[in-house]
Amino acid sequence: MEGGCSCGALRYRMTTPPMIVHCCHCSWCQRETGSAFVLNAVVESDRLEVAGTPDYVMTPSESGKGQEIARCPLCRVALWSHYSGSGRRSAFVRVGTLDDPARCPPDVHIFTNSKQPWVVLPDDDKIFAEFYPSPEKVWSAEAQARWRALLAAG
Repeated sequence: MEGGCSCGALRYRMTTPPMIVHCCHCSWCQRETGSAFVLNAVVESDRLEVAGTPDYVMTPSESGKGQEIARCPLCRVALWSHYSGSGRRSAFVRVGTLDDPARCPPDVHIFTNSKQPWVVLPDDDKIFAEFYPSPEKVWSAEAQARWRALLAAG
């Protein structure tokens, strides 16, 4: 799966499917994106091939630990984030920057306690008011193994 910024100065390719796709409805993501939620495809950073050099911008987060956002240095579009739990070992790729974002529907909806009331979620989706209690409830066995390997490599 390939994607990039609006001006084309920064392109990327995920060499494997994401481990999981989060649809986050928290108020911080709403503010940061100017939208009702953000879709993040979580992939190992070493499986993200990048053409161009992003600017990394530290931004505050509700956890107080912040997140590092990779932005195009020209058009400033946010392409992925690195969070404190795994740092730069994982990339939370903004699904909307993919050439074909329809290939990455959400696996789970998180922080729905602050979702906009007009956003209607399918009854059969995995939905959590906050973050899910454990990956075992949401992630596939393969994705869990990939995440454990990513953390062990750090």
